[in-house]
Order: sequence, then structure tokens, then C-alpha cells
Amino acid sequence: MTQFHESPLSDHAGRDRPANTVRVRFAPSPTGPMHVGGLRSALFNWLFARRHKGTFILRIEDTDRKRYEPEALSDLLTSLRWLGLDWDEGPEVGGDYGPYFQSERVDLYREYAHQLVENGHAYYCFCAPERLAQLREEQQRRKEFVGYDRHCRDLDPGQSVDRVTAGDTAVVRLKMPLAGQTTFHDMIRGDITVENSTQDDLILLKSDGYPTYHLANVVDDHLMGITHIMRADEWISTAPRHVQLYQALDWEMPAIAHLPVVLDPSGKGKMSKRKKASPDGRELPVLVRDFRAAGYLPEAMFNFLALVGWSYDGHTELMTMEEIVQRFSIEHINPAPAAFNYDKLDHVNGVYLRELGADDLADRMMPFLEQAGLAADRETVRRLVPLIRERVKRLDEAPGVVDFFFAEEPLAYDAALLIPKKMDAASTRVLLGQARAVLDEVSPFTHDLLETALRGLAEAMGVKSGQLFAPIRVAVCGRTVAPPLFGTLEVLGREHVLKRLDLGLERLRAIE
Repeated sequence: MTQFHESPLSDHAGRDRPANTVRVRFAPSPTGPMHVGGLRSALFNWLFARRHKGTFILRIEDTDRKRYEPEALSDLLTSLRWLGLDWDEGPEVGGDYGPYFQSERVDLYREYAHQLVENGHAYYCFCAPERLAQLREEQQRRKEFVGYDRHCRDLDPGQSVDRVTAGDTAVVRLKMPLAGQTTFHDMIRGDITVENSTQDDLILLKSDGYPTYHLANVVDDHLMGITHIMRADEWISTAPRHVQLYQALDWEMPAIAHLPVVLDPSGKGKMSKRKKASPDGRELPVLVRDFRAAGYLPEAMFNFLALVGWSYDGHTELMTMEEIVQRFSIEHINPAPAAFNYDKLDHVNGVYLRELGADDLADRMMPFLEQAGLAADRETVRRLVPLIRERVKRLDEAPGVVDFFFAEEPLAYDAALLIPKKMDAASTRVLLGQARAVLDEVSPFTHDLLETALRGLAEAMGVKSGQLFAPIRVAVCGRTVAPPLFGTLEVLGREHVLKRLDLGLERLRAIE
């Protein structure tokens, strides 16, 4: 059963939080565009907070100033909002436990690092980078445990302080126990025990005065009253050292869960940060902005992504946001890695597309049509929706389905496509000419009357309807596969249809 921990907050914290109130955080580093794996982690935290009527906090870990990218922060905020993940505290929202950028909290981290040194739980390390690099090489060559050898651990504390005061370059390292074991409970994986001898003394404060992830996230999680940590499973190896750090600071550690890694579609490797080609040659998105550009609906992505590593009952795949919130639980998160299935995402997205109202779908299609350079007007697109909603699984497919509606004359296609099987150019021209004459007389130019007229013509001429419809379709659409014919003719209108039939007749005459 999930335990709600109540942690005493230091004087640096904001106002006290109510007992047993869930507070979770998503704490990304803005060093590049947001990856779909990070979005999944944010989603699980958000779902847990909403399920328990708790607080979802967005905290920006921006202390790595060399890799920090301001545009990555904008991409991050846009990505979260696109999926509907609103945050209760954080950038552009505020809150009682800020600031929410770690670069604005550096003095806090330094204070706690020096407190740990004073209490004997940490020490100053003066080892030069060159020495550490040589140490790693020797350990690798001898096939030994690779880690810091604690060269500075037993230096006289007073002398170390004097050296730092005098300006010597140093980092602060945590004193890990040299023997025994560290055990912690993972809400997904159960108890995990690690031999302390396999853990080195990690760096808490770098020589430039900025904290490492380990110190900053522990301090912030405590001061912000975080009750549950849900983070990627790549951090499992650091959890024992975080346990020791909490103990050294005399703080209660929040409940913790390490989320399953997201694998690529093959299920054999971690999801790449770069696009890969699918078997049909399409570039598969991996960044959140690429999923948006590919025409995935946020509500479909929400539904799909929630099921990457979590399951409600093992078979239900389509759920609303509200249903997922009510059903979400840590107990149903699978600890095993989860493969990202693009075919399933396309299927889910197609279902959501088909459920959209005509006006809504038209509005969502418009940016994609405009980006494709089509001079599409909103009213025509609205009329096209019933014709194409069953033919697209992503919005980026829409331009390729409807482009001929907005194409400048004449359409470009091979005249040979006009000729049905078992017919030649001359007989096809007769069919198309008769069809043109009939269509010129249909009034009003509507779906039902067009269908009645053309089916009647096929019967009168003694040909199968497919033989008559095929050259009409190619002439007006420029392709053999297109949306339903009669609806297409109605939307195109009499003038465009007759003009395109005339061009088809000319092309047939040229190859007779």
C-alpha cells in the first residue's frame, strides 16, 4: 500500500504543507528539446498528483550552465502544456516553495554542503582532474571497481578548511559507509539492497560552487516537501547514496519509484534521441515537438503514453484523461522496460481523429494544409472532413489526401492512368465524354444526384460502374486512389470538374 510520508521542513522551506498531502515533482534539465521519454515521466508524476488531489511541481535543474539552452526551456514548457500537463507550482506559476530554478538556489546548496563537512559527513577533495583520469584508466586496466579511491577522505578537516580558505580548488564529497549495506524500498520494484563497498564517495558540490544533481535534488525535494519521487530507472544506482545523504542531513527520505525505461520499437534498445526511419521510410519522431509536427493529437498522445509502462486492466486501451486519472496507480506500473509502438500510436490517433467533430477536425487540419503550401479555405476543408476522416491516422497525412482539391490547373498525371483494364484510349474517351455531358446537366450538383446520374449512365452504356468511375476519378483527382467520388465531385464543383474532364479528354486523344 502506498505510504504518504510527512517530512519536517527546514527554515528555508515555504509554509508547512498539510499532513499526507501528495507533492510530486518533475525536474528536467533544459539541455535540449524534450524527449518523449521525459514526457512520459512527467505524465506519470502528473497523474499521481491528480489521482490523489495533490500538487504537481515543475522544477528546473539548470545548474549545468555549460549545457543549459534557453530555447530548451521554452520547448519544455510548450511540450508539457501541449499534453495538458499543467503544474501547480513552478515557472510562470510561482508557489510558496520557490524559487523553482536551481540556479537561483545555489547559496542553499553551498550551505548544506558545508554543513555536511562540519558534521563529518562530507569532506573536501583536492584531487586534480588529471589524477582522477589516471586513476580511472588504471582501475579499468586492472578490471577493478571504477570509482574514487577516497584519497582525500582522511585529510585533517581543519587543514582542509584552511586550504579552501586560502583559495585551493576543491570539491565536496559525501562520506559513504565503507562496509555494510544500504536498503531502500522502491514502490515499483520492492526492497533493493546494495553493498556499500560498491559505492564511491560522490561529489556533492563542484569546484565552481555549483551542486551536482545529487545534492541539489535531495535538498530541493526536502525543502519543497516532496512526498513521492518518481524518476527514470537510470537513477536506481544512485539511490543508495541518496539514502545515505538523507540520513546524514537527518531528513526523512520521500517514497521513491523508478519508472521503467522506454525502449525503441524493436524492444532491444533504449529509445533514441534521434529520429529513425520506419520500414516504409517515414522518419519516426522521438522529440515531443516532432510528434506535434507529425500531426498526433495531444489527447491521443496522452492516452497512448499513459499505457507505455502502465496498464489499467491489461486490455483496455482507449480511455479519456479523466478515466486515466481515476484509474492510475503506482501498483500497476510494470517494472519491465516498455517498447514504444508507433503502429499502436497511429491506431489510437486515428480513433481520436475520427471522433472529432467536423469543425474541430477542420481547424486542426488547417495549419498542416497551410504548411504544405495549399491555398486551402476553411469552408472547403470543413466540407472535406466527412470524405477523409476515415483515411488519415495523423494530421500530417491530410495534405497528401486533399491536395488535388486546391491544386492549380492543370493536374499532373500520366494519361495512361485514365484507361481502365480491358479498355483502350479511344473507348475510354467515349466513356469520359459521355460522363462529361451527363455531369454538365446535373443540377443541383450534389452527391445523391451525381451518383444517380453516373450509375444510370454506366447501365445505359452497358459497362461496369467501376469502368466508368475510374477515368473520372483520375481526371478530377490526378490519381487512382482518392476520397469517395461523388462527395469529391460535389466539393470540387461543376466548373472544376468539367475543366478537369476536358483536360482528360485531351490527354486521351493525344495517346489514341
